[in-house]
Amino acid sequence: MRAYCWACILASTLLFGIACGQAPKAATTKTLAPEELAALLEQPDKVFFLDVRTKAEIERLGSVKGYTHIPVNELAGRLNEVPKDKLIVTL
Repeated sequence: MRAYCWACILASTLLFGIACGQAPKAATTKTLAPEELAALLEQPDKVFFLDVRTKAEIERLGSVKGYTHIPVNELAGRLNEVPKDKLIVTL
């Protein structure tokens, strides 16, 4: 299950870069350690937390407090909801 979650994070990061018309760069994609994520959660004014999982995945696995839910299949049409001036952490 843990490997599945990390695969979702990586896939959503790559899809987000593609949806924005940008080729993903190795330096901009990073897997966060739990401690790093906890520190980012304390800075909501600097970070945008984006949950790109499907509704079915959220029903099965639960939601995450503080994340904005935009399913990956809707992301291209809703990019205006994603700030360009913040660090984006996807799930």
